[in-house]
Amino acid sequence: MDIVVKGRHTEVAERFRQHVADKLTKIEKLDPKVIRVDVECSEEHNPRRSNERERIELTILSRGPVVRAEAAAQDCYAALDLAVQKLEARLRRALDRRKVHHGAKTPMSVATATAGLERGSLNGVADSAGEGEGKEDGEGPLVSREKTHAAVAMSLDQALYEMELVGHDFYLFVDSGTSRPSVVYRRRGYDYGVIRLAV
Repeated sequence: MDIVVKGRHTEVAERFRQHVADKLTKIEKLDPKVIRVDVECSEEHNPRRSNERERIELTILSRGPVVRAEAAAQDCYAALDLAVQKLEARLRRALDRRKVHHGAKTPMSVATATAGLERGSLNGVADSAGEGEGKEDGEGPLVSREKTHAAVAMSLDQALYEMELVGHDFYLFVDSGTSRPSVVYRRRGYDYGVIRLAV
């Protein structure tokens, strides 16, 4: 497993790099398919956010889905501890999901739990889809970041699973049942919603 530590707007000390390597050794036990772990350290210079001054982002690249966690704290060691805890929790959930459960304690599948969402209305969708991140230039928002990902058709259940692994509130995917671009998103509590595009 390769560990790549990089700093954004900050220098990363060799002592901290060694601490990261020691801390991430147990990740391989939870997911033996890990190829590389990207660790990005950044520093917040705003004095009002001094309790969240150091931010650590961990991204696991493996033969399976991407798993990501991030945390912020007053120093980089505390932020790393918090991010590793989140990452381990996500990996344990993924490991438990792969296990076959039998008997009365079999959990309800996500597909069964969200079966009613496909026919239901999605009135709670925010109207802020046109808002961009960055500075306005008089003509509209400026796109400051753009990402392109390979699309693989997947089921709603798999999309929810990968959304939870990445730790985002939404996940864009191509539905294998309808071949349409769709977005699954988290609502309040443990509710989820689905938005499908009519092509």
